[in-house]
Amino acid sequence: MAPSTTLYPRATLKKIVKAHSNRPLTKNVDILVFLNYTLFLQELMKEASIKSKQSGERGISARSVRRVREHCLRKFKG
Repeated sequence: MAPSTTLYPRATLKKIVKAHSNRPLTKNVDILVFLNYTLFLQELMKEASIKSKQSGERGISARSVRRVREHCLRKFKG
């Protein structure tokens, strides 16, 4: 698979955020949203890994992700 020049559709993301916020947006708001999303996923996987090891599982399962989902969502609510 060849590397893409863009990681996500910037214009589409800006339109979605603008439609939900009804506020003026800065030029790079899409980059900040994307970075916040990647940090959220990183934290979710880290917490799920810890929870699965505590439960004695070999790897990360959907159940371990579900257990930590609410906690991680609250941290990134803003």
